[in-house]
Amino acid sequence: MMNLMHWRMVVAVADTGNITRAAERVGMTQSGASQALAQIEDTLGVQLFSRENRQTLPTAIGLPVIEQARLMLGALENIRDTVDATKDIQRGTIRLASFPMVLATFLPPLLRQFNRLYPGIQVSALEVSDDEVEALLGAGLVDVGVVLNPTPGRNASPLGRDAWMAVLPGGHPLARRSNEEGVNFAELVEQPFVLATGGCSTNARSLAADAGLNLMEVRVEVREWSSAFTLVRENIGVSLVPEMTLPANRQGLRVLPVTPRIDREFALVAAPGKKTSAAVQALLNLCAEPILSSILAD
Repeated sequence: MMNLMHWRMVVAVADTGNITRAAERVGMTQSGASQALAQIEDTLGVQLFSRENRQTLPTAIGLPVIEQARLMLGALENIRDTVDATKDIQRGTIRLASFPMVLATFLPPLLRQFNRLYPGIQVSALEVSDDEVEALLGAGLVDVGVVLNPTPGRNASPLGRDAWMAVLPGGHPLARRSNEEGVNFAELVEQPFVLATGGCSTNARSLAADAGLNLMEVRVEVREWSSAFTLVRENIGVSLVPEMTLPANRQGLRVLPVTPRIDREFALVAAPGKKTSAAVQALLNLCAEPILSSILAD
């Protein structure tokens, strides 16, 4: 029966031209080395070496067999190197902070794939607001967080994006617009407004400020998107919400795109000020995988 020690012995004999020196190289006795060489030749049914003038030299058939043995042993070494390089990401915990909507939509396919690839790493997810995500990242209390509209230069991996949409009562004058026409943002902010925040600092008020505008009349401010839809149905005012928050039942509502289009982008960002662990970097890198990226984009 052939084993790896036998093949190491074959290569060592080819390199040294001497069974004694080859035995020393692989840590065998001379008699054990001679027996191993004889056993492998008997198993193969061919003579790999010829012995003459105190030298052990490859035969014609021995040369290609020895070359294949080198390739096999080299491949085994590559396997060991690969395993050694990833041992530090086979176990551990990643602390992740995210706001609820992304935790329920974009993150599940990513975390399922990551768990399949790295079953020994536990991802502990914390549900917080976007401001709290930044605070936790800055304090180093989490390893990675979901950030809205990350600034350039951060160690970030995109998760996806969605558009802000105008939500109007069904009988509102602007509700007569077509989807192609949409509603200009400057027009929208002039209407009586139901300000929904979703617990995030990025909302209609901050977006208006970024555009040099103001909400003219905020009648109600709510945290939950569902509350905003109820109030818009009651004709309290109009609202601006992310596309992914829109309800399946839109009876009594008219949803139109905002012009010019306003997007919000989500990305996983590593905590600044400390070395990114191999496990965290593996999670960030996974976002860039083509198959997963297409799932997240959908």
